[in-house]
Amino acid sequence: MAADYRTVVLDTAPAPRRALAVYAHPDDPEISAGGTLARWAADGSEVWVLVTTRGDKGTTEPGADLAELARVRVAETAAAVELLGLAGHRHLDHPDGDLPDDASLRAEICAVVRELRPDVVCCPDPTAVFFGDTYFNHRDHRLTGWATLDAVAPAAGNPYYFPEQLGAGLAVHHVGAVYLSGTLEPNCWVDVSDHLERKIEALFCHASQLVETGEWFRSFLRERAEAGGREVGVRYAEGFRRLTFAR
Repeated sequence: MAADYRTVVLDTAPAPRRALAVYAHPDDPEISAGGTLARWAADGSEVWVLVTTRGDKGTTEPGADLAELARVRVAETAAAVELLGLAGHRHLDHPDGDLPDDASLRAEICAVVRELRPDVVCCPDPTAVFFGDTYFNHRDHRLTGWATLDAVAPAAGNPYYFPEQLGAGLAVHHVGAVYLSGTLEPNCWVDVSDHLERKIEALFCHASQLVETGEWFRSFLRERAEAGGREVGVRYAEGFRRLTFAR
């Protein structure tokens, strides 16, 4: 009988040898999975971040220099990645809010997967659209999630998808698992009790995006992680819908 994905468990899988977090905007990896990425890195994983947009619409200020904001946000990502102990970060050159919904985005992500060869990929759950009556998921999040899933399975492991990449020296690669964050249907929780404070500090690296600062924001992040921890009997946890793929 197939396992019920709604059965929630504490994730006891060993840290992956290599992991790739694919998100739409420069602060998305930290808010979505920062504790998990920090835990894996502390346990010896080589963890990379791929950001699919420039994040250049992350302001409502009249007359803002959007090109400068994009440069600032790359620097903020670099600081957050260093604080979390990750291996590095990559950026695709798409405008914030205008990701292409076509094969070009899938090909770009597939190329990074084939190059870095992660065992595990983290990305947004594209099926999570409506959160209560006051928020729905950003288009860039949804498109990044779908494109990443399509790039991972089946594209990255199939030589007939984007074969020009193989001619350029890349090789097919099979990803073992995907962790979908921001999901409405979590089936596993990662214990981040020892790493939540590092996640919080990493979020404060994204100073250009902070509307709420200080202890209120820290308390909010702790309370959210505490709610996750109660699901599995730990102090702090981050929830995911985990998909595993057979070779």
